[in-house]
Amino acid sequence: MEFNNNIPIYLQIIDNIKQDIVVGKLKAGQKMPSVRELAGTLKVNPNTIQRVYQELDREKITYTKRGMGTYVTEEEKTISSLKEELSKKIILNFVEGMNKLGFSNKEMINTLKEYL
Repeated sequence: MEFNNNIPIYLQIIDNIKQDIVVGKLKAGQKMPSVRELAGTLKVNPNTIQRVYQELDREKITYTKRGMGTYVTEEEKTISSLKEELSKKIILNFVEGMNKLGFSNKEMINTLKEYL
C-alpha cells in the first residue's frame, strides 16, 4: 500500500479497510489480521494499526472478541451505510475537482454521461 504524505496513515488504512469490506474482499464476520500481522504487512507501527482497529470498532464496522481477535461486522445495514458513505466521498471529490476546472453542473453531467 502506497501512503500519501498529506493524509495521516491511520486514516488511509481505515479507508482501505472500509473499501475492502464494501467490495467484498473482507467478508461479513471474517476475522481481521492481528495487529502485529497487519502492521508487518503494511510496514507501519503496531500502534497505528491498534488505532485503526479502535476507530473501526468505535464506528461499529468491526467488533473485537476479547482474546479472539477483531472481526468484520455482520450487520448488512452497517455495510450498506458504509458503501453509501464511500460513494458520497467519491462524488464530492469529483464535483470539487470539476468545479476547480471551471465545469458547470450541466457540463459535469454531460461528461459523466459520456463515460457511462
